[in-house]
Amino acid sequence: MNIKMETPSLNGTEKKPPLPRRSVRKSSPTKKSTLNPSTATSRESLKTVRPFVYIDELQQLKTKDELLNLLNARETNPKKLIQTIHYESELEKLQVELVKLQQWVVANKIRVAIVFEGRDAAGKGGTIRRFTEHLNPRSMRVVALNKPSDEEQGQWYFQRYIKQLPNKGEIVFFDRSWYNRAVVEPVNGFCNQKQYEIFMQQVTEFEHMLYEDGILLFKFWFSISKEEQLKRFKSRMGNPLKHWKVSPVDMKAQEKWDLYTRYKEMMFNKTHSSFSPWIIVKANNKQKARLEAIRFLLAEIDYAGKEKNSAFLLPNKNIVNNYHRNALRID
Repeated sequence: MNIKMETPSLNGTEKKPPLPRRSVRKSSPTKKSTLNPSTATSRESLKTVRPFVYIDELQQLKTKDELLNLLNARETNPKKLIQTIHYESELEKLQVELVKLQQWVVANKIRVAIVFEGRDAAGKGGTIRRFTEHLNPRSMRVVALNKPSDEEQGQWYFQRYIKQLPNKGEIVFFDRSWYNRAVVEPVNGFCNQKQYEIFMQQVTEFEHMLYEDGILLFKFWFSISKEEQLKRFKSRMGNPLKHWKVSPVDMKAQEKWDLYTRYKEMMFNKTHSSFSPWIIVKANNKQKARLEAIRFLLAEIDYAGKEKNSAFLLPNKNIVNNYHRNALRID
């Protein structure tokens, strides 16, 4: 599904300022620490909490032995550090391309809707954050709706999602979508059989109307194994910063794994189409899943300035590809 439109040249898109990195942290040698004294008062105290490696320290190294000594002193895995640096470098290049894509969307008044679906803890939210991190919030939205209100429960099911569809010159990211009714709701008893059947009859026609009206719709399914999901649940429960992510539905996800699989496969069979295909992302490795999902989107749209880029835009089909009934899946 390659989309190409003519667009005027945009000033200022050829060169982008370097984007901030996250995993490798940089400290200022001239600025004193502003950390709360009750938790940490210096860089040394931070090292006792977590083995950071700082950019300015790496810049001072002259030999491989010095690098190995530093990594050993911080109990840092060299292979993991190199992988993280490579990931951050690739992500930065792809995010520059996403900025160019957004500028093209605004200039041409394009409407883009991107659906992120998958099992609980599949990495949907983290991937959306990497997509949106450097985009202009004035022409981008993230939609993550709560459960329907009493008033919404009396409406046509698609009505509250129609309100969230993109305006001209806007990209909308759906952190879960109308496909709640295809999998989550029937598995957990949040809808009855008749409501489920009506949805499955209407959803393809609904998406065809979006297609005919010119909305670019992309549907990602993030696929993880049962073992990886359990690992991530345990990580969430052990991290006070992630307790809010743990819900009663999450707690039942493991015991209802096979039921989720059944409804997921029925959803794919009935809602995968040429005008609205499902894109499957193997997401056991979060970093690879994020990079390849971004690459896939960029590869599908011929935006202005795409030919002038430093990023590799050909997605790895062993990680992300269109749904196929006979393809090997991990969930």
